[in-house]
Amino acid sequence: MRPIKTLLISCIVLFFISCGGNESNSSSSSTNKTPLKKAPAINADSTFAFVQQQVDFGPRVPNSKAHKEASQWFKKKFEGYGATVIMQEFTDYVYDGTKVGLTNVIASFYPEQKKRILLAAHWDTRPFSDQGEGDKYAAIDGANDGGSGVGVLLEIARVLSLSEAPGVGVDIILFDGEDWGEHNEVSSKDLPVDKRSWWCLGSQYWSKNKHKANYSAYYGILLDMVGAPDATFYYDSVSQENAGRVLQSVWSTADQLGYGSMFKKELGFGRITDDHVYINEDARIPMIDIIDYRPGTNVGFTPAWHTENDNMENISKETLAKVANVLMTVLYNE
Repeated sequence: MRPIKTLLISCIVLFFISCGGNESNSSSSSTNKTPLKKAPAINADSTFAFVQQQVDFGPRVPNSKAHKEASQWFKKKFEGYGATVIMQEFTDYVYDGTKVGLTNVIASFYPEQKKRILLAAHWDTRPFSDQGEGDKYAAIDGANDGGSGVGVLLEIARVLSLSEAPGVGVDIILFDGEDWGEHNEVSSKDLPVDKRSWWCLGSQYWSKNKHKANYSAYYGILLDMVGAPDATFYYDSVSQENAGRVLQSVWSTADQLGYGSMFKKELGFGRITDDHVYINEDARIPMIDIIDYRPGTNVGFTPAWHTENDNMENISKETLAKVANVLMTVLYNE
């Protein structure tokens, strides 16, 4: 996802505008709520192992061996869990003109259900650690930035395969090419007219070339950096403006599950460039973003963001399990 340092002024304004209403919502969130239906149980160890396996492949940078091996592993895992899998392969160009081969992995459950929920994360890793103090061109493990969201979605797929079906269809998309973006030290070529950003290439492509004609979903939930210890998830303005009802509902579900200290009912930042932007604005599917935001830091993300420290040492089983439990509970309460 794109850095948000340049957005801080507008974010602060938006934050203060939103505070009054959010405090009111928060105080009433635990009362007058319909009790949640119990969802199938998540296994924290399994979720963690799915992240570890991705890291074991190595950095999943497009055009690399690890990238190819990981994509085939995703296909095999989803098919093993009973999903119909489409590997949406395409080529694109990154900021310096390099041609890359990309694959969006799309796994669908319960095709007979007309009401569908879209769950997504990106699976590629950044090819350089330009936020680190060492080698600015070192590829990163991407345990949190990429791996954590995918790990949660693989766990959801595993549990769905063993459980009674929810009352909705579920489509899982692992977007590719989200995190190449630009490098701070290298100038970028002019952005082509058919591209809105050098980031989020997979979601931009899918939004204009859906895997099924006329595909839509009731709403979507994007996961990005959902595995760090002490993670905190705030509202973002893109989610709030395009899928406000979904945002409030998901955060209220987290609150009822006892995760209110993690899911903050406050606007954390303004417009952030992440995959949900293109799903909302181009695919016309309301989608929210569950993304770790750290107020008071220079970039707004975890200290390991886009550094070589984005590894398994900075992954929490507890965080992964809570996020997975929220999503599973949402699905089984539709």
